[in-house]
Amino acid sequence: MKVISYNLRKNSASGELIALAEEYDPDLLCLQECDTLDLPAEVGLLHLADSTTRNRLGLAVYYRRDRFTAQKTQTFALKKSLHDLVLTPAHERLIGTRLFDMAAQRELVVASFHAAPLTALNSLRRNQIRSAHEELAVLGPNLPTLMVGDYNYPLFKKHLSREVKESGYDLTLSDSRTYTRYKFFRGHFDLATSVGLTIDNVETLPRGTSDHMPILVTSSYTDEPTAAAERSQEAASAPVDGEFSI
Repeated sequence: MKVISYNLRKNSASGELIALAEEYDPDLLCLQECDTLDLPAEVGLLHLADSTTRNRLGLAVYYRRDRFTAQKTQTFALKKSLHDLVLTPAHERLIGTRLFDMAAQRELVVASFHAAPLTALNSLRRNQIRSAHEELAVLGPNLPTLMVGDYNYPLFKKHLSREVKESGYDLTLSDSRTYTRYKFFRGHFDLATSVGLTIDNVETLPRGTSDHMPILVTSSYTDEPTAAAERSQEAASAPVDGEFSI
């Protein structure tokens, strides 16, 4: 399973999406800092599951309809930073989609995440990451889960990795830095956290017009689908796109 995550830098890199989809043929696409009012319903073979609605710079998830069925999408408000409260509010910093993988005959959850900016403390971002994992566990209890996005966490990643592991997740960095715009804030900003999945590779893709480089996450399931997941799919009568809960 291949997932691309890309922070579009205030939507400036939106024109690159079709080329990315054609060149790397991802199964899913997770976006940050996109103009959700201007998002196309289709990007190549990828279909828009849903996007946030209350952010000027929003989040979105796309998926291949020839492989996945979207069952439910939710957005979540996480703890706000001072930047959010005073300057540019960000009401929704997480969007997750529960999918049925027809190729593997099992369910999973894929999410796009955008942490508070660098003006906030790492402790607040760790709180947001922990809360995001908890929300996704409610969206898809005991399901394989992949959360990708802009974690805005350039320093002290060992501390973050320990805390993520305590919550049952794995933290995976890409093969090279994803952000190099500023001299003092360079590094792996765009990350993947996962549970129930083996992350085979995280590749930093070539730079475009954004200040972030896209990442390509390749993963596989670590175990067999559960009987509960199979029963859930058999009981589902139809996909439900666009269901939101704050």
